[in-house]
Amino acid sequence: MPVTPTYPGVYIEELPSLVRTIMAVSTSVTAFVGYTPKGPVDRAVTITSFADYERRFGGLDTKSPVSYAVQQFFLNGGAIGVIVRVASGANSAAANLPNRSADPEQPAGDVLTITAKEPGLWGNGVRVAVDYATATPDQTYNLRVFGPSGTPGENYPNLSADKDHPRYAPDVVNSSSALITVAAPESAASLRPDPTGTVSGALGPDLPAPNGDLKVTIQDKQGEWPLQLADMPKPGSLAELALALEGALRSIRDEPGSRTFGASRVTVMGRRLQIVSGSDQPGMILRFSGTVANLLGLDAQPNVTAYVLDGGVDGGLPAYTDLIGNEGGKSGIYALRDVDDVNLLCLPEVSGLDDPRLEQTVAVLAAAGRLCQDKRMFLIADSPASWTTIDHARANLGKLDSVRGSYTALYFPHLELLDPLTGRLRSFPPCGAIAGIMARTDTGRGVWKAPAGTEARLAGTRALTVPMTDPEHGLLNPLGVNCLRSFPVVGPVVWGARTLDGADALASQWKYVPVRRLALMLEESLYRGTKWVVFEPNDEPLWAQIRLNVGAFMHTQFERGAFQGTSARDAYFVKCDKDTTTQNDVNSGIVNILVGFAPLKPAEFVIIKIEQLAGQIEV
Repeated sequence: MPVTPTYPGVYIEELPSLVRTIMAVSTSVTAFVGYTPKGPVDRAVTITSFADYERRFGGLDTKSPVSYAVQQFFLNGGAIGVIVRVASGANSAAANLPNRSADPEQPAGDVLTITAKEPGLWGNGVRVAVDYATATPDQTYNLRVFGPSGTPGENYPNLSADKDHPRYAPDVVNSSSALITVAAPESAASLRPDPTGTVSGALGPDLPAPNGDLKVTIQDKQGEWPLQLADMPKPGSLAELALALEGALRSIRDEPGSRTFGASRVTVMGRRLQIVSGSDQPGMILRFSGTVANLLGLDAQPNVTAYVLDGGVDGGLPAYTDLIGNEGGKSGIYALRDVDDVNLLCLPEVSGLDDPRLEQTVAVLAAAGRLCQDKRMFLIADSPASWTTIDHARANLGKLDSVRGSYTALYFPHLELLDPLTGRLRSFPPCGAIAGIMARTDTGRGVWKAPAGTEARLAGTRALTVPMTDPEHGLLNPLGVNCLRSFPVVGPVVWGARTLDGADALASQWKYVPVRRLALMLEESLYRGTKWVVFEPNDEPLWAQIRLNVGAFMHTQFERGAFQGTSARDAYFVKCDKDTTTQNDVNSGIVNILVGFAPLKPAEFVIIKIEQLAGQIEV
């Protein structure tokens, strides 16, 4: 800040730099939208490996083209993916936790609703246990969550049903749990859920010696197992009494070689005892009777050993309308609206739609193309699986004319790979592998290099569903279709780099994929890197700073080889002055920045001319 000189001497003032570095944005973060067997629905999740995908979305599934596309993406060089799960009819497992303690004669009232964090059948394996073994057993409670097999559990001690309490259950659990969400109805204010297991009556200071019979009935099995407790001296504490009961229960054998009660646990909750069977049947209901049960007050209404979530449904394959989704609700492809860094979009399920007239395919691609234009993304479109010959592709390509544009590239044919789940060759849409090759090319050479050629080998691909010759390829390339070819020694490769706007008849300046993707990178980088300009004084000092900063960014790209020309003058220009921003623009609060660049275009056709020398004429 400016100094105020008040005494003779030297003053130091730090001046802010006029250089604001503009960084190039990512170019190959790829979004995949479609069906997966598990995971959050209509919510974008970022992953950095296929192992991440397996943990969150369930791994490979024969009904999920997305799962194979993601695997091929990482196999071919992809680094960051964004997954949007779309499933028709998916539902989350849930359980209602009751409170009966206020009036045992009345029907149980639900005071807490536990819902699996994500929809799917997996949630049916989640169990929840409640106990009051806290420092304030009359006010707070503990909640333990047991995930499905192989999933870590969660512990939430000292929860409260009071909204004003710092440990209010919905606030604490929902902010940290990876397994469940919790909701409490307004009518259940300040009511805790009943503890799981069976709870004794309140025991006074004069503890009884638990000598006598104890009958245990499992309601689910309709079986009764009597237990004669060994004589024991009068316990000195509730903890001693709990250990005696726990040991006796664990000795019961309900069937030869089986111990339903082998993991029984007796917990002290204030002046009460809580008995949980520890059975692998979490919904099992226990009933206690006999002398000891009466003595300890265990003959009251029984409770389940654990609350079990149920009703989870994985959902079915999405229809084309599910893939498109709702823009207002941000479902389907529109779930990507809230994600800033997405550059490529893959929709592997579109190629497999049962859509002979391609009307549904066109609807999805049209919506995706508009989204890509709005968010400066690029759509990698798969040819329909029904295109099994060159003639079929040529005959039906006209049905996609309405979705032609520079933000989309179409690839034909499909790949044949070994399915790890079946051990047999299957055909797969190529979009995931293409996205991986784009990511690999961007990292090694730059976004201005066409993701095609002998370097663009399709890893893991055994064959292509439609082999083609050079003349056959020549029928599709002028129409803007990028063909996949297989050559001796080299193997299957990407052998085309045109956008759907790249048909020869259209004569578009956005004919090539690398030109469009380079422009998208420049646009997004400049969009983010010039936000500091907003609300600055709109005059020559500002324009000079803009020229300096934008020019430095463009020069960096030129030095990396992104543009044509041997000098910066030939490669790009940045103009921001009184010619681009008139006084009327200034009065309207507008500053105009004109940036031009000379893009590199791929050498699509290499022509070699050979001339035969007839011989030398001696002079």
